[in-house]
Amino acid sequence: MMMKPQILFSEQQIIKRVAELAGEIQRDYTNKTPLFLSILKGSVVFLSDIIRRLDMPVEIDFIKLSSYGSKTTSSGKVQLIQDMSLTIEGKDILIIEDIVDTGLTISFLLEHLQKGNPSSIRICTLLDKPSRRKVPVHIDYVGFTIPDTFVVGYGVDFNEQFRNLRDICSIEQL
Repeated sequence: MMMKPQILFSEQQIIKRVAELAGEIQRDYTNKTPLFLSILKGSVVFLSDIIRRLDMPVEIDFIKLSSYGSKTTSSGKVQLIQDMSLTIEGKDILIIEDIVDTGLTISFLLEHLQKGNPSSIRICTLLDKPSRRKVPVHIDYVGFTIPDTFVVGYGVDFNEQFRNLRDICSIEQL
């Protein structure tokens, strides 16, 4: 089965939007040192581009969750594969996510993080797919809102493929 990517957002559109998001984050975290918590693996490219545009101290950590496996739709069950390494008590957490669709992964993560007693938690996602929402989620920073289509590129994969595409693309089966 071959997949043919169709561009939804070009590299130039992504660069522009990431710069805008970084500006909002910089403004909102003035005089703070937020902990950017990247959800592996899809958000790594997004995280890297955002933090390079900030002129402020930041910390980063990683957490690995899974609800997809090798499928194109969420299984509905979220698994904690790898927990973060830093203590989050009293810290301002900014979750960096590649895509929010059902909201189940973010809800699971928020519940997990609350146990660590952080000062605040906000969410920044590259892509938001509200038409697939199963649980309500408040997202503080949204790169792009997308329709109910499967997307790849700019760190987002299908079965570990397409992460290296510079554009964000939808894929369809040929």
